[in-house]
Amino acid sequence: MQNLRPALTPASALRDNIVMHDVTAPGHVDIRIHETRVLADPAGLLAVPDAGILVVSDLHFEKGSAWAAGGQLMPPYDTRATLKRLAAGIARHTPSTVIALGDSFHDLRAAGRMHADDTAALAALVASVPRWIWIEGNHDPAPPPQFGGEVHETVELAGLVFRHEPSEGEARGEIAGHLHPAAKIRRNGRALRRRCFATDGSRLIMPAFGAFTGGLNVCDAAFARCFGRVPDALVMGREKVWPVAGARCVGDG
Repeated sequence: MQNLRPALTPASALRDNIVMHDVTAPGHVDIRIHETRVLADPAGLLAVPDAGILVVSDLHFEKGSAWAAGGQLMPPYDTRATLKRLAAGIARHTPSTVIALGDSFHDLRAAGRMHADDTAALAALVASVPRWIWIEGNHDPAPPPQFGGEVHETVELAGLVFRHEPSEGEARGEIAGHLHPAAKIRRNGRALRRRCFATDGSRLIMPAFGAFTGGLNVCDAAFARCFGRVPDALVMGREKVWPVAGARCVGDG
C-alpha cells in the first residue's frame, strides 16, 4: 500500500467525514456515519466506541466445506481462521455488544459441518460478550440457535440501523453488508485491489470478513443504486485503513 500512497489522499467530501486518523487507535480510521462516530478497523470490523458495539459482516462459516461437497477441493480451515481473527478483534475492542450482519453461516447446514472444536470456540466467543446479535442474511435466514445470541432482521442502536442487505436509495445511518465491497486503485501502471468499507458519510457497507469471501468492485452498479455514485472507500491494508475517494477508484475491466 505504501507505494500507492499519493493516490490515496481523500477528496474534500471524504475528508470532511473523517474525524481523526491514527489517533484513537493505530491503523484505524475514525469517521462519522450520519451523526455517529465509528472506527473502521483494518481487520474489517467496525466499532461504535461510544456505544460499545462491534460490527462484523459476512463471516460465511463453512464456505470451504460447502465447496468441497460440490466437488471443489478447498482447505477445510476457513471457519477456524475466521474465528481466530474475530476473537482477536473482540479482544482488541472489548465490546459489550457484537452485531453479526448476516450471512454468518454459508448455508442452513453449515453448523452441522463445523468441527467440534470450532463449534465450541464459537459458542464460547458468543458467551464471552454480554450481548450478541445475529442479523438474518440471505444465506442464513435462520441462524442456528445452539450458539446463543439474539436473532433479528433489523436492529436500531446508537443512531444507526443495522441490516444485512443495503437499501437502494437514501438510507441515512444504515450499516449493511451483503455486497462484499472491494476497491481497485491504479497508480503508475500498477493496480491494487483490496476489500474495503464503502461509504458516503451518511451510510456504510461493510467488507466481508470470512476467509474465503470475495469482493465486488465499488464501481459496480449495485453500489450506485445505494449511493447514487461510486462510494468512497476505506481500504483495508495489512495494518492500516486507507481513505480513498470514490473518484479515484477504477473498475475491474
